[in-house]
Amino acid sequence: MCADVTILGSGTLIPDHRRHSAAFLIEEGRARVLLDCGAGLLDGLSRGGTPWAEVTHVALTHFHVDHVGGLPPFLFALSHGVSPPRSTPLTILGPPGVRRLMDALAAAHGNFILDPGFDLEVVELEREGRYSDRGVELYTCTTSHCEESLAYRWVGESGDVGYTGDTGPHPPLEDFFEGVRLLIAECSHDDPPAVATHLTPGGVARLAGVVTPELVVTTHVYPPLSAEAVPELISEAGYDGWVIAGRDGMRLSLEERGILNR
Repeated sequence: MCADVTILGSGTLIPDHRRHSAAFLIEEGRARVLLDCGAGLLDGLSRGGTPWAEVTHVALTHFHVDHVGGLPPFLFALSHGVSPPRSTPLTILGPPGVRRLMDALAAAHGNFILDPGFDLEVVELEREGRYSDRGVELYTCTTSHCEESLAYRWVGESGDVGYTGDTGPHPPLEDFFEGVRLLIAECSHDDPPAVATHLTPGGVARLAGVVTPELVVTTHVYPPLSAEAVPELISEAGYDGWVIAGRDGMRLSLEERGILNR
């Protein structure tokens, strides 16, 4: 059994039909886990036969709109767009405050947020901890982006996947991601760093140089930095491993012989 990772949103809050806001789907066995739910999620889910109605868990890194803006329409689709009606439970995971977020979304959008017609569980995760349920094993680590922001490590039978979420340089992430096969890393701005809350090519190169994954996929790139230029910039910053620019619709399979880009 291998894990498949589909990039549903590889961009930012800047409108771009090629790269929507952050969203990633991990599938292994019966587990279907969405990492973040940025605006444009439904468009990403409509591509290539993605089993969107079978999602079992949603794991949010933090509550900025480019990471949660697609959650209300996704819940609406599960509540009203599945035939026969969904009966499988759904679990929403997130940092402390996720219950407050869900309550606010329900107040703004309606009861379907918390009562979509099937069992929905909202779980506040420890800032540095482990979650295990229904074939899903996730670890969390704080990041240097905002008060609640988390990074995730997916632990699977075919290897581990790391997702930085939004973060600036943060040494604990080096140990946290050690041994992952696939590292999905934000790279928002060019060097030299203009802010401490996002990564640059130099920051990704330093992190990946310690973690040494099989593959680094870069995402969340703001203009004027070009998403396609980022892998070369990371190489110029001193990292000699395999790096590719993430794009919406990209599907990666963690197979025994290597990671395949489908």
